[in-house]
Amino acid sequence: MTAPHRRPSFFQHARHVFALCLTSAALCLSVNVHAAKIQEVRSVEGITEYALDNGLQLLLFPDPSKNTITVNVTYHVGSKHENYGETGMAHLLEHLLFKGSKKHPDITKELTDVGAKTNGSTWYERTNYYETFKATEENLAWALSMEADRMVNSFVAKEDLDSEMTVVRNEFERGENNPSYILLQRIYGTAFHWHNYGKSTIGARSDIENVDIENLRRFYEKYYQPDNATLIIAGKFDTDFALKHIRKTFGKLRKPKRVLQPFYTREPVQDGERELTLRRVGGDQIVAAAYHIPSGLHEDFPALDILASILGDAPTGRLHTNLTDKKLATSTWAWANQQHAPSLLYFNATASMQTDLSKTETALISSLEGLAFNPITEEEVHRAKRKLLKNIGLSFNNSQELSINLSEWIGIGDWRMMFIHRDRIERVTLEDVQRVANHYLVPANRTLGRFIPDNAPKRAEISAAPDVASIVEGYQGRKNITQGEAFTATLDAIAKREIRSEKNGIKITALPIKTRGESVHLDLRMGIGNVTSLQGKTFLRDLATDMLLRGTSRFNRSQLQDEFDKLQAQGGFTSDEQGIYAHYETTREHLPQLIELIVHVLREPNFSDKEFSLLKTQRISQLESLLTDPQALAFRAMSTQLNLYPSDHMFHKPSLNEEIQGIESATLPQLKQFYQTHTGGDNIQVGLVGDFDRERIEKQLVNAFSDWDNRVSYAFEAKKYQAIKQDSQRILTPDKKNAFFIAGGNVKLSHTDKDAAAFYIATRILGGGFINSRLASRIRQQDGLSYSIGAYAQLALQDNNGRWFAYAISAPDNTAKVEQAFTEEMQRAYDKGFSQEEVDAAVEGLLDEIRVKLSDNQNLVQTLRTYHSADYSVKDEEALQKNMRALSADDVNRVMRKYLQSDQLSIIKAGDFSE
Repeated sequence: MTAPHRRPSFFQHARHVFALCLTSAALCLSVNVHAAKIQEVRSVEGITEYALDNGLQLLLFPDPSKNTITVNVTYHVGSKHENYGETGMAHLLEHLLFKGSKKHPDITKELTDVGAKTNGSTWYERTNYYETFKATEENLAWALSMEADRMVNSFVAKEDLDSEMTVVRNEFERGENNPSYILLQRIYGTAFHWHNYGKSTIGARSDIENVDIENLRRFYEKYYQPDNATLIIAGKFDTDFALKHIRKTFGKLRKPKRVLQPFYTREPVQDGERELTLRRVGGDQIVAAAYHIPSGLHEDFPALDILASILGDAPTGRLHTNLTDKKLATSTWAWANQQHAPSLLYFNATASMQTDLSKTETALISSLEGLAFNPITEEEVHRAKRKLLKNIGLSFNNSQELSINLSEWIGIGDWRMMFIHRDRIERVTLEDVQRVANHYLVPANRTLGRFIPDNAPKRAEISAAPDVASIVEGYQGRKNITQGEAFTATLDAIAKREIRSEKNGIKITALPIKTRGESVHLDLRMGIGNVTSLQGKTFLRDLATDMLLRGTSRFNRSQLQDEFDKLQAQGGFTSDEQGIYAHYETTREHLPQLIELIVHVLREPNFSDKEFSLLKTQRISQLESLLTDPQALAFRAMSTQLNLYPSDHMFHKPSLNEEIQGIESATLPQLKQFYQTHTGGDNIQVGLVGDFDRERIEKQLVNAFSDWDNRVSYAFEAKKYQAIKQDSQRILTPDKKNAFFIAGGNVKLSHTDKDAAAFYIATRILGGGFINSRLASRIRQQDGLSYSIGAYAQLALQDNNGRWFAYAISAPDNTAKVEQAFTEEMQRAYDKGFSQEEVDAAVEGLLDEIRVKLSDNQNLVQTLRTYHSADYSVKDEEALQKNMRALSADDVNRVMRKYLQSDQLSIIKAGDFSE
């Protein structure tokens, strides 16, 4: 699973040009007049490593099948390197590096202008910054110039630190709202007495609020240098061009004279069970256990990774069987934290308030520490290895994702460990998994909730991190994955290649592309019911969809998951008002079998009593946990406010309590009857993007659904515009340190309306892009009130009930200021309008962002399938974008004033406003 307390961040841009030479003479001396030499070091499975003589490590990963380039700079520094009183410094500095640098004083505007998908994150041993943008030489040259300049010439100014402080504090408070995250943080702090893994990456609140700017600059100057960084470039680029511009940018940076000292603190062997109790507001009970394990470099770690899967996966894992199936928990999971130094193997069980938590705790511990008496089986090891290797294999097919994932392996010790870990997993045996379970899952090595004295404790000795150089020395890797074609996913290119067909009521949209690893994405929609037949059936529709992967006539839940894993298939089933969907990714080889399995799931679900009872318990528990969450409550209240449909209409949006009551009252006979009468092959739409045999697959799809008739006829129902009276609500959520603000309204618009293009641009100027919008510039950049703020529009293809939203998170005592600033900015836009410069920048930024999205095949297949379903074409979308390019400021201002009057927007605030 993704690391639960990694702190990804969204950052601020510079608002003032800061004279860097006046604040840090050392940084002004960091440019050398001679460009560094670049030497090729090694190549492993398509990734080539180079070294610059200033110490910079360079990884190039050309992928002509991508239409984008990802530039990722990973610094070998994180929260592990912070000293007493400096916790959170690495994360805070991550924010400040988006404030601007000497040559690039407005970084976030530049990122927005090129439509980049961008982020940065801080973890224990690394900090990284990446941006994905349209693949052009101009964009690549810009990105290299920007990253090289902010490596040594970032402002790191006191005024920016002051304005960002509330934003970082707001991010800190957001984490405080999550009981699972806080419990995990407390367990880490209890398990590690000396090592910095016991401290949260975001830091202590007192350290964040009192950090000295000079200390922060010294931290920056020490670690943000070419000899402590790895530059990764992946995607569609020319290697010679990239190397040339790396010499011109990073090559001019001087290697520093300082020497970084090795990190030598090591956590001693734990000598007994440790206990803690956390008491906070929340919807569920949680019990968790953590055990010290070796470094991610250690030979034991792959077996521990497999052990975590065997115990923690749902529905195949032992914890699911021993706790969730027996209603001692509503959900369970496990996480093997792979770090450079010895870390933790973590297990979590969430239980409803009606559960006796002591029984859950007993079952959890016995499941973990009783493996010597209930040994692991060969089948469990095989299943876990297959799933882990499937996920690794799929990640290798996506150069963008792989380039970002490399940051984690670089933090662990060496990028080649990504391949070595895969190889090691393949070699793990049943004996290996049983041995590590017996050695590490022992009481004296446990941090849970209880301390029991023991005269003869069994200790788990943790080996030191191995020498990574000796592990990777001479490693060559395997044959490169099959490369894809250089297909540029422009609307024109898509229109020329897209093939639409319709036979026996089945609409198929196919876009054949030779992809990396022969990957293919499938998106299938089955239309169900009509406005009459679906009356009062909302909860049955959603429950039926969630039951599909819980068993069929041939497979139980675990066996069904195994079948999808065998086909290297990743995805799932979802539903909306009138459709059930299957979204999956696999390979060309396995696509026919995947379609056969999906059809089997749709046509032959078994809807068992056991799984239905378990699903209801889980869904209710999840919903109850949201009853104290400010964001969930605010969004749900806004959806209800904008919806005038009666409670039994399929378009009605229920409150959380209504949904809980609806699920509680649903019965299995009702569910079976609903599914049998509403499903069938009369309205099927399928999208395919990637590497596949089109004629074979189309024939298979037609044959699969032609003999399956709906008992209840399908009739599409369009949502109609509803005029809503402006309203304001205030929802109290005690003991929640973060508040949520949302403004919203209905707009009489569809995606095909003549005003749609201007409406999208007005929305982007107000709250889109990368924190460079008017709302973000005012509320986050200028006032420093919110960590996350934005606005977005929802316009459909087949109805005119559009919606517009703006949102922000903040401390509860700042929510009134957020509302005031929002109202003032909306009024300023209404009174003075937007400039032509703003419009032109928003158009280019939005179109670039759309191009980046189209390069993602998962997004592309859903888009094309949706277009075909609505009889909308890529050519129609080209016309809309042509209209965007022709927009004047007058056009956008007219549309903004027509649809976005602030006094017609409802506002909802949720948080702990008691103070």
